[in-house]
Order: sequence, then structure tokens, then C-alpha cells
Amino acid sequence: KSGIAQQHVEQVNAMTAVIDPQMSKALRRAAVAATRSPSVHNTQPWHFTLTGNSLNVEADLTRRLRVLDPRGRQLTLSCGCAVFNARVALAAAGFGSTVQRFPDPHDPSLLARVAVDESAEPDAALAALASSIELRQTNRRAFADNEVPAAVLERLIDAARIEGGILKQIVRPQDRHALARLSQLADRQQISDPAYRAELRAWTSADPSRQDGFHAGTVPHVDAGAEDELPIRDFDTHGAGALPIRTRSKANQCLLLLGAREDDAESWLRAGEALERVWLELTRHGYAASPFTQVIEVPQTNALLRSEMRLRMHPHLVLRIGRAPRTPESRRRRLVDVLSERSLLADFASDVL
Repeated sequence: KSGIAQQHVEQVNAMTAVIDPQMSKALRRAAVAATRSPSVHNTQPWHFTLTGNSLNVEADLTRRLRVLDPRGRQLTLSCGCAVFNARVALAAAGFGSTVQRFPDPHDPSLLARVAVDESAEPDAALAALASSIELRQTNRRAFADNEVPAAVLERLIDAARIEGGILKQIVRPQDRHALARLSQLADRQQISDPAYRAELRAWTSADPSRQDGFHAGTVPHVDAGAEDELPIRDFDTHGAGALPIRTRSKANQCLLLLGAREDDAESWLRAGEALERVWLELTRHGYAASPFTQVIEVPQTNALLRSEMRLRMHPHLVLRIGRAPRTPESRRRRLVDVLSERSLLADFASDVL
């Protein structure tokens, strides 16, 4: 038993973190910040476990979109955004942190462990993004025609690079045309699938008490007159969308393509972290973003996009960037429903006895 106990020395040391009220408070705030992350269809497909000096970020597979996201790519991207927000919150609280991605090969649902590192200085660049977490939102309104300055775009490209992502501005007219054409094709294919439409309806609602999915007040009313070249996904499944019909999603607006060199689960998670860093950075500069993923979700159009745009990376989503009025906030699940606490002392006793 002494040998087993020796293997748990690190756990014993970590137990002392439980009695540090500042660290415990910071970790809970990190969990709150993680719940503010963007997620596919606002499914919020995560669960968090607080253990000593760390916060586990786990995939809630019951919330995976089985039609739209059969591989779990978008679920993992969403959880990557949550990981990044937790890192930002810890930095803002004055703590350094480390991240272990997929720390347990026997538990693929455990996507990351974000741990306080008391030997490391807090990352000032991360801390500077903390105030943008509450302001960040998905905006499906019409954007102003103002150009996004080159200096801002460079900051966004750097933000993605720091997290291991690749952010490419779509500039060439032929690339913009290909993106618009393939996005329209993907949107038509998805809408023609009854299972896709049923799944979409399941995650949209006019129920004011619902804490997940899309509420009618946050999406455009869909009718003639949208003037979209890049189709915004039709979340107005009940005909009650409260935002204006005219969304004017154009191929000549500022369009950024986010991707990664590999196409595996860890790359998806890191791409989610890159996405959130980009999104918080553009929010900090006063810009709004609207994501497009239809062209990437449909295998046929995904392959055509990579071919026609000569991409060496695996694309994950397109971001439309610009100025726009704010939209109503998406609803969030309660922290008590997504956060658990586990005692390291109990774990230790279970293992050594």
C-alpha cells in the first residue's frame, strides 16, 4: 500500500489547494466564464468538474447533434471555446494555468484539465480579454459596410496562430464566389433532409423558460428579402424570429476562414480555443461576428471548398466580421446543472484502501 500511496503524492499535494479560498473562487469563476462560450446550436454540450486545483472540461455527449455533427467535431470545437474562457478567467483572477488535453486515454469524454499553476505568472494577454466574455455574442443582423482595418485583421490572425489555429482572410473574388456558391449548395442539401429539419426544430423554441438552444428573439425572421449570398442558417423554424428579415450576408464583406492542419479530436479542441481567442479579440475591438458552417458540415461541399480554394488546412468555420447593433443574449444553463465538485481526499482514500 505504501507503493500505491507513493503514486498519489501529487494528489496529496493538490489537496492543499482545496483549502485556498482564492483559488477555489477563481476556479468557480472559470467555470462560470466557460458557460458563456459559444456552442453549436447553443447546445452547451459540456460538463465541468472542480477537483482541488483544477477544472475538468467534459463533453456531454447527450447534447451532440447526431444529424448535423455525427463525428462530434462541432461539439469538441464548442468545448474548446469553454477551455479558453476558463483560461482567460484564471488569468484575470491572477493565476497562471496549464492545460492537459485528453488527459485520460480511457475516458475520451474528458477533453481537458485546466489546472492552476502557482509557479507560473498569469498571462496578461489572456487577462485583457476577460471583459469581452460577457460582451461576445453571435450576431445575425445586417452588418455595416465599413471595412475592418488591416491592423485588426492582423491581431485576429495572430490570435488564432497563438492557439495553433490558422485564420485566412478570403480576399480573391473567385474564392468569395466559390464560398458563396458552395454555401448555398450546402444549405439547400441540409434543408432538404427531414432529419436535419427535425433536429433544428428541437433546438429552437419560443419558450422563455428554456435555457438552451435558440430562442426566437435571437434569430432573424425568415422570409423573402434577406438578401443573403452567404446563407444564414434558418433557425426561424416556428416563424417567430424577432430580428429583421434583411440580413444582407454578402460575399464581399470581411470573411475569415478558420482551420487546422490536422483533422482529429485534439485539433478540433485547439481550434475551438483559437476560435474563442479570435472572437474575444474582435469583440474587444468593437466588432461583431456571425459564423457559417454549412459548407463545412456537408462532406461534398467541404471537399469542393478545399479543392477550389487550394486549402492545405482542414476548415472548421467561416466568420463574417463587421459592425452591427447588439442582439438579445442567448440563454444559458444554470451553473448548478453543469458543475460538479469532487474531493481529492475521497479519491485518494478510495484508491489506497
